[in-house]
Amino acid sequence: MHVYEYQQHDATGLAALTRRGEVSSKEVFDAAVNTIEALNPTLHGVVRTRFERANQERLSVAEHAPFAGVPTLSKDLLMALEGEPLAFGSAALSNWRPKEDSLLIKRVREAGLVVMGQTATPELGLMGITEPKAFPHPQNPWREGYSPGGSSGGSAVAVASGMVPIALAGDGGGSIRIPASYCGLFGFKPSRGRVPLTPAHGEVWQGAVVEHAITRSVRDSAALLEQINGMAPSGPYPVPRETDYVAALSSTNKPLRIAVSLGDFLSRSLGTQVSAEVTTAVEKAAHALAAMGHEVEWCDPPVEGDALADSYLTLYLGHLAADLHWVSQQTGVPVHRLAIEPSTRAIGRLGSQLSARDYELAKRYWHVAAEQMSHFHQRYDALVMPVAEDVAPKIGELYPTASRERFMSLLALPGVPSLALKAGMLKRLAVDALRRTPFTQLANLTGQPAMSVPFHVAANGLPVGVQVVGRLGEDKQLLQLAAAMEQHEDWQCRLCPQAFSV
Repeated sequence: MHVYEYQQHDATGLAALTRRGEVSSKEVFDAAVNTIEALNPTLHGVVRTRFERANQERLSVAEHAPFAGVPTLSKDLLMALEGEPLAFGSAALSNWRPKEDSLLIKRVREAGLVVMGQTATPELGLMGITEPKAFPHPQNPWREGYSPGGSSGGSAVAVASGMVPIALAGDGGGSIRIPASYCGLFGFKPSRGRVPLTPAHGEVWQGAVVEHAITRSVRDSAALLEQINGMAPSGPYPVPRETDYVAALSSTNKPLRIAVSLGDFLSRSLGTQVSAEVTTAVEKAAHALAAMGHEVEWCDPPVEGDALADSYLTLYLGHLAADLHWVSQQTGVPVHRLAIEPSTRAIGRLGSQLSARDYELAKRYWHVAAEQMSHFHQRYDALVMPVAEDVAPKIGELYPTASRERFMSLLALPGVPSLALKAGMLKRLAVDALRRTPFTQLANLTGQPAMSVPFHVAANGLPVGVQVVGRLGEDKQLLQLAAAMEQHEDWQCRLCPQAFSV
């Protein structure tokens, strides 16, 4: 199988070719190896490969599995492969190896996917860019020198460049949707608890984190979710397994009432400036949905953006402080001696100063926002708004500068973290962390399903995604809408031009 032919197909298409006997799983495997080896030295989407083990696992794949023999990549964060490195994008965990597979990996293998390696992520998945100091920085396949976003940036690079047709990803504040938008792909974040994180984690970031994938097609996303969804025996969420995600895509899509917003309710205090290209993308989506027969209205949800940002970042700080303690336990290295980036250390120190009261008050606002969105969705089936304020930034544009890192090092001084919080450091962090992407955290806090749909290519040649947020638990309806949008716009013709250059 020639690499060019391999790159023409999504995961469902490759599996169909194999089932019909038109190609063998070995030919597909070899094409994936050749593509990764040709592209990754330049694009840096993959931090480590496991071709020999993957080839052995391929031999035991059930022929009837929906993705039998299709290559994929897992993210170097949370997704444990027994006895193999899992660094979380950090030098501090470079030698750490989990003792068992995550349930997600087990279900992915049962679906027939072959894990070829692991993709790049920022340290501990903390940023909306993927620029870890411990690994080379992934390049956006659409244009050299530009970021693929984060934290699932490596997965987006791998799919957009054609290394694999589908790559596993996770989303705790936009980490599937932001890279999908920046790289012209489909990125779906399922409802809270839909995909279990066990056995190592019951929940991550109080349930804000959900794992799934970045894909080229809606049908791949739906087919994978059909295989990996459903509660683990240990919980923590009683979300029973659902079927018929793929069948739902071909069902008649009844007219929906859809709200459209440029997201000012979330961004007005952060200095966010939604670009003309993003505005165009949202307007194009609104016109397309109206042309498809849906009732479209411009309307903002009644959510307080400032309170949402403060709530999100308070939990973010607290969980990072706890995560660093976990890293210390796993490695036997005291927190103050961990080989972590200055910004990670500084944010962890701020988090260590939070009180249980601060943490609980922040968490309670999640439920306030969820209730507000529940009332909003009594009128509207879905909400369309931006993913980010603009196209992908240049690499290095959003990473803390050297002077900023020196300032952060002052947080090591006794008493300074507490004073920094009292002096409004949380607000400064909100502006720094969320100004470019203040639109995605809402769905993580409320637990709603949300997706980035590739709907526009800017004048400078970079793609722009549009976010669509659905009603809590109604993942099928959102995927059904995505399939109709995909058919209406035929976005497969807008795949990264460099994807077929091997």
